[in-house]
Amino acid sequence: MRLADKIAIVVGAGQSPGEGMGNGRATALTFAREGAKVLCVDHHLESAQETVAMITASQGTAAAFKADVTNSADIRAMVANAKARWRRIDVLHNNVGVSLSGGDAELLQLTEEAFERVVAINLKSCIFAAKEVIPIMRAQNSGAIINISSMAAITTYPYVAYKATKSAMIAFTEQLAYQNAEYGIRANVILPGLMNTPMAVDTRAREWHKTRAEVEAERDSKVPLRKKMGTAWDVANAALFLASDEANFITGVTLPVDGGASVRRG
Repeated sequence: MRLADKIAIVVGAGQSPGEGMGNGRATALTFAREGAKVLCVDHHLESAQETVAMITASQGTAAAFKADVTNSADIRAMVANAKARWRRIDVLHNNVGVSLSGGDAELLQLTEEAFERVVAINLKSCIFAAKEVIPIMRAQNSGAIINISSMAAITTYPYVAYKATKSAMIAFTEQLAYQNAEYGIRANVILPGLMNTPMAVDTRAREWHKTRAEVEAERDSKVPLRKKMGTAWDVANAALFLASDEANFITGVTLPVDGGASVRRG
C-alpha cells in the first residue's frame, strides 16, 4: 500500500474509445490499488464513472467528477470537490492530452482553431490545475504533482501543437519543482514513448484508414526494447513511484518511459 491514506486527483481518468487501457484509467486504478482515495476526473462523466466502478469493485475508494479542464472554473470546482470530500490533496496527476484527435496537424495544414484547442487541453489545463492545488499543498508542506508529457517533446514529431505543448509542459514542471521545493512539494514529468493505448493506436487507425493491427505493427517496429510498445500500466507504475514516498528526494525530473527509444546510438 504505497499510497496508503493519500488523496489523489487523476485528471483524464476516463479514456478514449478503442481497445485496451488508457494511461489515465490505469493510473487511477493503480493509485487506488495502492491505498489512495482517487478523484477520477474526465470531461466524459460516464467514462470516469466506469473507472470508479472498477476501483470500487476491488474495494478501493474513488469518486467521479466531470470537468472541462480548458475551463478554469471547472478546475477550481474539481480541486474544491477533492478538498471538501477528503480534507487534503496529496497527489495531482495531469494526464489530459490530445494531438490528432484535437485537430493537430503539420505546420502548413494547422488551423488557428485546432492550435488553440490543443494548447488549452494539453497545457492550460496542466498549469491551472497546479495553480489550484499549490496553495493546499503549501499549507500541508507536502504534495506531489505528476505531469504526463510525451517523447514527442524531445524527438522528431510532425504535429506542431502537440510537440509545442508537451515541450512546454517539461519547462513548466521544472519551474514548479524549483519554486515549490521549500514547501515540500515535488513535481516531475513523465514522457511516454510509443504506447499501446486507445488514444495512441485506435485514433491513428481511424485517421489513417488503417487496421489497428497495421498501426500496432508499425509502432512496435520502432521500439528498441523487445520491438513492442509499452502499455498504460508502464506509465501508471512510473507515476506510482513518483507519487509515493519512495521518490521523496526526487523532484524536477523528466522521466522517459519509452522502451529505450531516447537512448543515443552511435
